[in-house]
Amino acid sequence: MPATSGYRTYIAIAGRRNVGKSSLINAIVNQEIALVSNVAGTTTDPVYKSMELQPIGPVTLIDTPGIDDEGELGEKRIERAKRAFYKADIGILVVDSEPNGFEHSICDLFEKMNIPFIIVLNKIDQLNDVSNLKQLYINSFGRPVFEVSCLEKVNIERVKEALTKLKPKEEEIPLLPQFIKSNDIVLLVVPVDTGAPKGRLIMPQVATIREAIDRKAFPIVTSVEGISEIISKLKEKPDLVITDSQAIGKVAELVPEDVNLTTFSILEARHKGDISILTKDVGVINNLENGDTILIMEGCSHRPLSEDIGRVKIPKWLKKYTQKSLNFKFIAGKEFPDIEDVKNVKLVVHCGGCTLTRRMMLRRINSINRLGVPVVNYGVLISFLHGSLNRTLEPLSL
Repeated sequence: MPATSGYRTYIAIAGRRNVGKSSLINAIVNQEIALVSNVAGTTTDPVYKSMELQPIGPVTLIDTPGIDDEGELGEKRIERAKRAFYKADIGILVVDSEPNGFEHSICDLFEKMNIPFIIVLNKIDQLNDVSNLKQLYINSFGRPVFEVSCLEKVNIERVKEALTKLKPKEEEIPLLPQFIKSNDIVLLVVPVDTGAPKGRLIMPQVATIREAIDRKAFPIVTSVEGISEIISKLKEKPDLVITDSQAIGKVAELVPEDVNLTTFSILEARHKGDISILTKDVGVINNLENGDTILIMEGCSHRPLSEDIGRVKIPKWLKKYTQKSLNFKFIAGKEFPDIEDVKNVKLVVHCGGCTLTRRMMLRRINSINRLGVPVVNYGVLISFLHGSLNRTLEPLSL
């Protein structure tokens, strides 16, 4: 099964125009997959190439525009390149001349975002005094510098080995609570509505089923309407019930109080993010005033449906709960938005992040938190609005 985007290693290739960023990608994968030209500025927007790259595994290489692009349009391209860094697990700075402010700005961003990176000194087949230039970068940035020729394929394997060593060793946060073990019954409540993809389950549901099987537990799937009947047919009560967040109000009424209950999005708050940050400021909802702006952020782009949870249901539930006239902004996609779009809102509501890596999600959450803006995810918000937050969080502490 191909790796989903949420489980890939993202590698951002950055540098000035015409230093050989696209050429490096072609050399690393040993294919002509990126457009290469002697004309500066050939890459005008971040380009994503997903593949299996051994020995790293599934990766997405991000080919970014030159950080020294010029003019009004060039500034926009630079901003898009910088925003692409929010996705990166590893960075590569490609250079072919002495460092100046452009290289320093890239390295500063990588360091600020805690992105491990290396420096690739390209065009050694054309440059003079390579040793002194390499030492200059080592002295300036204290990072490994690899001398390569993308054209002649020199030292490319050394770069791949270095990337393998830089691959983040993320803390393994299970999706299911720790107490689920062999022979336990996990009841998954999957509403079938206009938001459910026809003929398949969504990623968190599939991942939960797989993890339950791996633990030799028994996953059982039902619709909301089948909850009471399936529980009555079981000889023992389920050890855990997990529901789609949007059905938590009805499900909480149907599941006995002595049965553990949570939501897929609550599980993702811990699995993909930082649940302490995503829950600590949820009470700000009680202090919202008329005219306050709420930012709804989604990690992927999709065609909004008539009953879209982020664009329709959450705004409706918030207005009903607060009885206030609120404003809503919507941002979708893996690129982090402009800071100005975030810092002036009263609350950020983020999706579960199923298409993002844990590092990408944490970088988003921490960036929002640093701006002093409260942030919650869909599951935390919806459980709070339906009076079920304490109950849905309890299984995570068992």
